[in-house]
Amino acid sequence: MERGLLWLPLLGMFMALAWAGRHEYLKVQAYEAWAVDFDRSKYDIRSMLGQRGHDLTWGRPTRQGPVDLITLSLQGVTALQLEVDGQPVPEDQPSPTGKSINLVLSTDRDETYQIPFTDSDLARRWEKALHQSLQTLKSASA
Repeated sequence: MERGLLWLPLLGMFMALAWAGRHEYLKVQAYEAWAVDFDRSKYDIRSMLGQRGHDLTWGRPTRQGPVDLITLSLQGVTALQLEVDGQPVPEDQPSPTGKSINLVLSTDRDETYQIPFTDSDLARRWEKALHQSLQTLKSASA
């Protein structure tokens, strides 16, 4: 009886881990269904992001799909910067580590948007890809 009571907290922990794993699996399934319409997309715990042509769409992942969706055209973006813990990171610096990693977009209407990331390498790759998209857009309009 005593041994059974000792194992009870461990059983509870395994059940909690199974629930958390199922919860995250359902979020990934919702992301996969959402991401089909995009040219490029990413998923992590903090956000879902998709690019279709010159439009970016991002939101917070849930089991039912993304919520708090924001769509922004790259045509209105004037500045793009990677920030770690609120500090800008130069493009030539390797991917730093920190608690808060955001891709910050500034628009011609003086609006600022932050797209959260958990992986600085992935954020750096998205920054480079979006810079390339911005240059392509500017050279096409010139």
